[in-house]
Amino acid sequence: MKNSKLKYIKRKRRHHRVRAKISGTSDVPRLSVFRSNKGMYVQLVDDVSSKTIVGISLSSIPKSKKKLSKTEQAKVLGNMIAKRAKEKKIKKAVFDRGGYKYHGKVKALAEGAREGGLKF
Repeated sequence: MKNSKLKYIKRKRRHHRVRAKISGTSDVPRLSVFRSNKGMYVQLVDDVSSKTIVGISLSSIPKSKKKLSKTEQAKVLGNMIAKRAKEKKIKKAVFDRGGYKYHGKVKALAEGAREGGLKF
């Protein structure tokens, strides 16, 4: 099996293990992270009613922040999702790293969200 296919399968297994343990509600939604080759997508999800409360991606950050590194952009993205969560009166969330390792961009996003006032 090719290495890229194997990585994808391992990530999916990790993701299923994590999702078996955590779930989001309307009071404490799940902060879901998805990384692609070109971008990063973050959502606050209410799993009880199967609705996305807030969704944001790297394409929605300001033009002035586009020149930053991908890790710094992820931190800005975390701040933005925390700000939008505050507008919806959400203070707490459950962090779902999506099967990705907690380092680099995923860690920067989590730290940015914490700095923005979101607790998890």
